[in-house]
Amino acid sequence: MKNISALLLGEKRHASVHSKSNRITLAFTYFFYFGQLGIFVPYIGLFLDDRGYDSNQIGILLACVALSRILGPSLWANIADKTGKVGEVLRLGCLLAFLVFLAIYLVFDFWLLTLTFCLMMMFWTAVLPQLEVITVKATSKAKGGYGKLRLWGSIGFIVCSLIIGKAIDFYGAQFILLASSCTLFALYLCSLLVVAPEHKKEHESHNMGEWKKALSLVFVLFLLGNLLLQVSFGSYYNFFSLYMQDLGYSGFETGIFIALGVLSEVFIFIYAGRLLKRFNVMLLLALSILLTGIRWLALAFFAHELWVIVLSQIIHAFSFGLTHVASVYFLTHFFPASFQSRAQALYISISFGIGSALGSYIAGRMWLQGLGSQESFVFSAIMAFVGGLLMFVIKDRGNIKAPDIEQRT
Repeated sequence: MKNISALLLGEKRHASVHSKSNRITLAFTYFFYFGQLGIFVPYIGLFLDDRGYDSNQIGILLACVALSRILGPSLWANIADKTGKVGEVLRLGCLLAFLVFLAIYLVFDFWLLTLTFCLMMMFWTAVLPQLEVITVKATSKAKGGYGKLRLWGSIGFIVCSLIIGKAIDFYGAQFILLASSCTLFALYLCSLLVVAPEHKKEHESHNMGEWKKALSLVFVLFLLGNLLLQVSFGSYYNFFSLYMQDLGYSGFETGIFIALGVLSEVFIFIYAGRLLKRFNVMLLLALSILLTGIRWLALAFFAHELWVIVLSQIIHAFSFGLTHVASVYFLTHFFPASFQSRAQALYISISFGIGSALGSYIAGRMWLQGLGSQESFVFSAIMAFVGGLLMFVIKDRGNIKAPDIEQRT
């Protein structure tokens, strides 16, 4: 049994977590993790539409999938923090996500398909919190820090979304299954080579103080602001590809639009460290989320203009890129190393779990096969504006300096 575990989850690695080889491995891991996201997020609506589901069913399915991100991250992070086996949890999540995803080839019933996607997401959510924790540690002594390694995730997203966009034009939407399977398997193989830092087990009494910090006003409003941001993404994540299709764009052109959005993230990841050193972190979050609201309004009323679509995709650098980097920096500073996995899990569960679930469900109800697209994007804009204002309220109490973060990693 031990030999099987070693074969599937890899032997314990004794190389340095700070080594260049480990950072290269982490770069590939980000590439395939977000490469899978580049396949799933833009094109899952097309895949489900091709299987005959309507916009309401698509919204329900993706809302259920997002809800599975609420329990998953906290469950896996609790195991990782208590056992200190961050790397093993990362690898187990990759393996189980790949194995469960294979069932989608055989499942066609709506609720069974929904259950399969939810199980896959439950295991997939084990990956990112651990990956973020390992990366923050691995880049603490490296030039460029977290941002320059994380940008490989954006590159993976771009490459995969472009390739799949073109492939859909030739092979149809069901090609998404094959591409996702290959990407998830590549992610698992990369995870076998990752070197994770050693975490000492902490006494529960020590962690009680951190749970009190997790209930503080600053942290609660930080999570609420990010939750509303993800609610606002419901129209975009679930129906952007169908929206572009309705406007007469091909799958490859849609892939270019999506790739442009993620390409803009790359520049933000490169320069994020400088921005965080110069400006209030919460202010950057507030402005980025407010700018996202303007982005959704532009898509609601002016999406027939090519330049508006291009500009809205460039704004993605702030909508996701800067908001995510600033949020990771905030969490790294706000909580000690012993609480990092759970802090990341709270952030992912509440914002990307509850927020994405609400956004998916509401967008699915409002879309009406494209007839409610404008109303759906207007609703998204309102959610983003409220989230941005919440971040602005706590901009002074939640301010952090990037140098402080680097000292604590």
